[in-house]
Amino acid sequence: MSTHQVSYTAHSSAVIDNGAQIGDDTRIWHFTHVCGGAQIGQKCSLGQNVFIGNDVKIGNNVKIQNNVSIYDAVYLEDDVFCGPSMVFTNVFNPRSHVIRKHEYRKTLVKRGATIGANATVVCGITIGEYAFIGAGSVVNKNVLPYAMMVGVPARQIGWMCQCGVKLEFNDNVATCSCCGTEYFLHTNHCAPKS
Repeated sequence: MSTHQVSYTAHSSAVIDNGAQIGDDTRIWHFTHVCGGAQIGQKCSLGQNVFIGNDVKIGNNVKIQNNVSIYDAVYLEDDVFCGPSMVFTNVFNPRSHVIRKHEYRKTLVKRGATIGANATVVCGITIGEYAFIGAGSVVNKNVLPYAMMVGVPARQIGWMCQCGVKLEFNDNVATCSCCGTEYFLHTNHCAPKS
């Protein structure tokens, strides 16, 4: 019976509680705290001053920039990017004097989505695959796959390719100017040609 030794890198100032599951080749930077119930995939990067709660699942190749807290009931799929100082919440109507831990609302960020610097994601929503949330936006409702969202509250202003380039549609068809992937738009849903 062989045993697999998990190999990740953590700065000496990081606090990693017993029980945390951290995948191979993940890098954890200065002053980051990972709680014992957290599950973190392979090849992730957790920047300086990041907090990862107990009821948190993070996929592979996720990039979490400086000063981001991933609180309980937040789940990030593979290839998600969280920009510097963006914010997740987990209680819809918090009060200091009222305990609402039993009311946490699940937030799911699907594969390949980007959340820009200083954006806020209100709890209880799903951000679709490869969606792109602009810096400083406040997301308070579900986001469609490939949607480009900006503003307060965030509103959709277009569609984004998986490679991060804005798509220009003509007769409900777009070809990415960078990678050449072709997309179709049908009943306000964008998807790559299969």
